[in-house]
Amino acid sequence: MSATTVPAPPDGTRPANRPRTRSAARSASLPIGLFLLAAAVALSLAVGTERIPLDQVWTALFAPSGTEHDAIVRDLRLPRTLIGAAVGAALGLGGAVMQTLTRNPLADPGLLGVNAGASAAVVTAIGVLGITSFTGHLWFALAGAALAATGVHALGGGRHATPVRLTLAGTAVNAALFGYVSGLQLWHLSTLDEMRHWSVGTLAKRDVSLLLTVAPLLAAGALLAFALARPLGAVALGEDQARALGTRVRRVRVLSVVSVALLCGGATALCGPIGFVGLMVPHAARAFCGPDPRRLMPFCALYAPVLLLVSDVIGRVLVPPSEIEVGTVSAFLGGLVFIHLVRQRKVGRL
Repeated sequence: MSATTVPAPPDGTRPANRPRTRSAARSASLPIGLFLLAAAVALSLAVGTERIPLDQVWTALFAPSGTEHDAIVRDLRLPRTLIGAAVGAALGLGGAVMQTLTRNPLADPGLLGVNAGASAAVVTAIGVLGITSFTGHLWFALAGAALAATGVHALGGGRHATPVRLTLAGTAVNAALFGYVSGLQLWHLSTLDEMRHWSVGTLAKRDVSLLLTVAPLLAAGALLAFALARPLGAVALGEDQARALGTRVRRVRVLSVVSVALLCGGATALCGPIGFVGLMVPHAARAFCGPDPRRLMPFCALYAPVLLLVSDVIGRVLVPPSEIEVGTVSAFLGGLVFIHLVRQRKVGRL
């Protein structure tokens, strides 16, 4: 009898080589991500309305002599870069947690009402209470994000919440809160003028003191997200299988909601609502690192800041001396990458 030959797949790749190829790509992606993050940080410090050579950036950071370039790098661009990196990592992690929790690769951190709650709180502070300081907006945004996330979780069933209930509750709360925001803005025209700078998401005119205020919340949310990586992976397999593996599903859901609220609430409070980063980065990363949250979360925390910082640099140089807010640019770039992924059919599944 002649040996039976297994036909090769249409693309010519042998099936046995695919796991090895994916493993090699995954191993190379982390060093590449570190390099891209370093390059994005360097661009953010050097590129803007005024271009500063990298050697002068290095001098401004580590051997300042009081020149104008030192002031630009240390007082303006360094805080902006640090905030962008922190916000990007928070949004990427929050998106990974949210998509895994709901078993929906199109879920966004804003699904918990974080963005809507923060926006409603800030517009109330501006239009009703007359608060215009960044610090005042920060605390109101944090409180609004936390209350909205708590409300969505309660409406979704509390301890008995399911992915479908959370999605429906988040949609309803988002619609109600954004309706309130629109109504209050039309009622108070001065509120509309103040809100338009905050609602699009920007890294401009943000001080390091604001980041230091929010940093403990972001750190707590990140640590909680990484601690939940293993049980979230079990939950993604289905509730029955997760319970069979000994996972306390209700507890994981509650803690996941807390993690997303801390991460995305803090990010939104710092920069305003920035969409698409928390949706697109986990979605794209899943295509080459797989759905396991233990591998997905480090990728998201590494690549999301790259997207946000590059978007910020592009926004600075497109229409000098003015600039386009980072939320607008990141949505545009994310949309292009997302369309490319869909057309190539490389979108990862949960």
